[in-house]
Amino acid sequence: MLCVIYFNMREVVYMIQRKEYLEKLISWRDKQMIKVVTGVRRCGKSTLFRLYIDYLKSTGVTDEQIISVNLEDLDHEDLLQYRSLYSYVKERICKDKTTYVFLDEVQNCQHFEKAVDSLYIKPNIDVYITGSNAYMLSGELATLLSGRYITIDMLPLSFREYLEACDTRETNSKDQFNDYIRFGSFPYVSMLNRTDTIITPYLDGIYNTILVKDVARREGITDIPLLESIVKCVASSIGSPISIKKISDTLNSSGRSISVNTVDNYLRALTDSYIFYKADRYDIKGRQHLKTLGKYYMVDTGLRNLLLAGSASDTGHLIENIVYLELLRRGNKVNIGKLAEKEVDFVARYSEGMAYYQVSSTVLDENTLKRELEPLQRIPDNHPKFLLTLDEIGAGANHDGIRQLNLIDWLLGK
Repeated sequence: MLCVIYFNMREVVYMIQRKEYLEKLISWRDKQMIKVVTGVRRCGKSTLFRLYIDYLKSTGVTDEQIISVNLEDLDHEDLLQYRSLYSYVKERICKDKTTYVFLDEVQNCQHFEKAVDSLYIKPNIDVYITGSNAYMLSGELATLLSGRYITIDMLPLSFREYLEACDTRETNSKDQFNDYIRFGSFPYVSMLNRTDTIITPYLDGIYNTILVKDVARREGITDIPLLESIVKCVASSIGSPISIKKISDTLNSSGRSISVNTVDNYLRALTDSYIFYKADRYDIKGRQHLKTLGKYYMVDTGLRNLLLAGSASDTGHLIENIVYLELLRRGNKVNIGKLAEKEVDFVARYSEGMAYYQVSSTVLDENTLKRELEPLQRIPDNHPKFLLTLDEIGAGANHDGIRQLNLIDWLLGK
């Protein structure tokens, strides 16, 4: 069952089950590690905590054993200093049972790592925290809590989760996939009427909150229009190698004065807020990572379409973006493959090995098929190789060891 539905006198609350993430939390229950759930705003971190709390209660945990604090709630504004937060939790700890502590959007508390560390060293306390900015995992937190925490990186809905969350009785998976590409994968989107008039204001609100709260305010950026120009520049270049100097030159030529270092700092802030993910290049033959000309992918294709409204449709790069995110969801470390003058879309490394992926909207044209297969054919090893396309014709074909799969089927685990 995907949606848990709660009824009370005032509202109906829908919670989309996030089975994979919930199982990760369960597997770390009562382990002497701080559990850190990270991800972009509105991807479902708070809902995950509620689902996990329900699970705990189903195993006999009482309300008194659960302390849950959302540090974006005005009711908890007095807890935004670490000493106050620590005292609040300490006063409510059960003496003879395990206490489960949930701190949501913990980066809002100044020096929160000191409170978390002090709670961690107490007996019979299991600590869980969320944050919408990777900055919280750097600096003092990483130093103070080194070896004491594990991270669970959360993304918006996979296509399989999206399908399960939607009412699919009247449409097929192709129609839903088109909506998934167009409107994106934030959980609440799957519950809305999928029209521009409904979804555009919702996505616009998410985007502005991320830009102002998680990027500009945290980094002290005052020139919001310049920051937006960089966001749009990167969003329009999804799937293409990006040179920081080229971004700087482009903006300078349009009359905006910005240095290479400033562009670099802005891009770091944008990836820290999880609005973009960077995939570095990987030399397949030399087995080494390359530092230049990486690619950026956006956390949600709906946000990209929002920013580039009116631009020509770019299905190829959009599905490449979706494949990149799905590979991350499946626990891979993902790079762009370089092989001499050729490029492999993705090198996915996982605990058991690695695999190579080429992505194309269609390869029905013989020349296109040849072009997409060539980089994979040149790889001098026997790791699995896949060609993902939207074509139904040719799906399941084996091109001398390279498996051609229908992208929608692959996303659904078929």
